[in-house]
Amino acid sequence: MIFRAPKGTDDILPPDSRAWRRLLRAWDILAELYGYEWVATPMFESTEVFARGVGEATEVVEKQMYTFEDKAGRLLTLRPENTAGVVRAYIQAGRTGEFKGSYSGPMFRYERPQQGRRRQFWQLGVEYLGTEEVDSDLEVIELGYRFLSEAGLSDVEVHVNSIGDGDDRARYNELLITWLEARRDDLSEDAQRRIQANPMRVLDSKADADVVSEAPTPAEYLSDVTLTHYDLLKSGLRERDITYLEDPRLVRGLDYYNRTVFEYVPQSYQAAQSAVGGGGRYDGLVELLGGTATPGVGLALGFDRILLALGDRPAARALDVFLVIVDPSRRAEAQAFARRLRDSGVRCDLAAGERSVKAQFKAADRGDAAAAVVIGEEWDQGMVKVKDLSSGDERMLAAGDLASWAATSRAGAR
Repeated sequence: MIFRAPKGTDDILPPDSRAWRRLLRAWDILAELYGYEWVATPMFESTEVFARGVGEATEVVEKQMYTFEDKAGRLLTLRPENTAGVVRAYIQAGRTGEFKGSYSGPMFRYERPQQGRRRQFWQLGVEYLGTEEVDSDLEVIELGYRFLSEAGLSDVEVHVNSIGDGDDRARYNELLITWLEARRDDLSEDAQRRIQANPMRVLDSKADADVVSEAPTPAEYLSDVTLTHYDLLKSGLRERDITYLEDPRLVRGLDYYNRTVFEYVPQSYQAAQSAVGGGGRYDGLVELLGGTATPGVGLALGFDRILLALGDRPAARALDVFLVIVDPSRRAEAQAFARRLRDSGVRCDLAAGERSVKAQFKAADRGDAAAAVVIGEEWDQGMVKVKDLSSGDERMLAAGDLASWAATSRAGAR
């Protein structure tokens, strides 16, 4: 019997895993540059964390959560997103005031698997708690935009909207419910069910796009305060040269959002789920989960979708060099040389045990090395022969210069 990974999950093996490692490292470095420290939360939480935080009338809570009862009868859920978990951790740790955290890891949602929508999927994200200034919204949006650009998505457009504060939403929801009820028979079953419990989610329903195309939008009913916040957001995006589009029907799928909502949409990426990430402001979430009133804003990027949007690109080489030992008596010296190269940051490998030169070159190819470094009779003069495994070009190089040569070659190959 051959076992297979569960439906909607994926094994990430080389060479695909190289792109994952490269982008995950880049994410950690960029988040640190902006002052976001790494946060790790459990992969499962009390179900109430998500039911209360995400919203009981959302599709995530109603249909998509992996919920189970443990041996003590507690109801637990694999995290479908990470904002609620980070906020729960912030409260539990007794933190107050400003807090900037970043994360990456797997999330879980039970839905029909398709390209860009998996049952286990990876997210990258940041949460900025403790300030309601528009500068925090702009910083979060800029961080995600910069990461996507540096990853290779140069045509990202940020879709933005404001869905107002609590009072704005209450007024708007009342009007929207009336508008939707008048068209109930034209709406899908899911939309009909959400009219009273979560009317704004109907705006985001692709099945009902034609019906709601003329519906009133949240931005038409903003108070002076929230309208000013929205205007400052758009002005700040222009100052930062961030390409954006106002999307009056953008509401996002989770209940905790208020004011700013946004999504990142690469223009060249054509898919059913074209956004590769998004986020927004959630000023009421901390209080909703039992903490003191604390404003917040964050983003989450769909790592799997980013890789799909990047398309098929040549994978980076796994190794800078592979040592080929001509004379078995030099094996100990070659192993010591490998250790020195690794200490210098060179990705280096060599075959285990004695093998023929031909077998070692095959091992270099299997290891996907950029170059083979032949340790032969030139070693006594402090020299090695370097063979480019793509072009076949050879050169003699001083052993002491190999580390700097490898670093330069790697940088040139990016």
